[in-house]
Amino acid sequence: MITTDELIRSLAAEMKPVRRLRPPLFRAACWLMLGTLVLTLLAVNQGIRPDLLQRLREPAFAASMAASMLTGILAAVAAFLISLPDRSRLWLLLPAPPLVIWLSNIGYQCMTQWVAIGPDGIDPGEAARCFATLVLASLPLSLAMLVMLRYAALVRPTTVAFMGSIAVAAITATALSLFHSTDASVMILMWSVGTAILFGGIGGLFGRHMFGWVAARAETAS
Repeated sequence: MITTDELIRSLAAEMKPVRRLRPPLFRAACWLMLGTLVLTLLAVNQGIRPDLLQRLREPAFAASMAASMLTGILAAVAAFLISLPDRSRLWLLLPAPPLVIWLSNIGYQCMTQWVAIGPDGIDPGEAARCFATLVLASLPLSLAMLVMLRYAALVRPTTVAFMGSIAVAAITATALSLFHSTDASVMILMWSVGTAILFGGIGGLFGRHMFGWVAARAETAS
């Protein structure tokens, strides 16, 4: 019969070294640097919208754009913080103020500029370019967030995935405001809020499975 000391030695011999996670703020900063790189590449490829400086003089547009960017930054920080079991869930409230301002501005613009699209409706070409920007901005950020937060599978997968999805949606909305002129009325509601709800819903429903799958593949690869 195996003794206790022999059992401990056998278990210790089979243990793999555990790498300590980087601090959450450091990982959030790395993700935000990736977001900056993605926006820069999109700017080089698509160019900044020609009326950006003019629109930034409008308080509603400037406030909405600043709020969406700040929402993305704070939601990313909150996602990395609450992925640790010793951090309070109150960090979920960190992006709440800019998120409220961002969504309020979207609702205000939808009500006051509902006919801004024009009598011809939404241009299919512009809609296709908006969709391409949405995919190009959100896909790498979503994948990076999924990989960097994969160890949250056993902690708070639903809340972490939802907060990460809000961060991706907010950064994507900022990209749409930078590169596309169709940013009032229905298009804002379709792309910005729709993306946030879609990403947040997917993260909330499948967060545990997504993080668990990525974590298992990462362990196998290492």
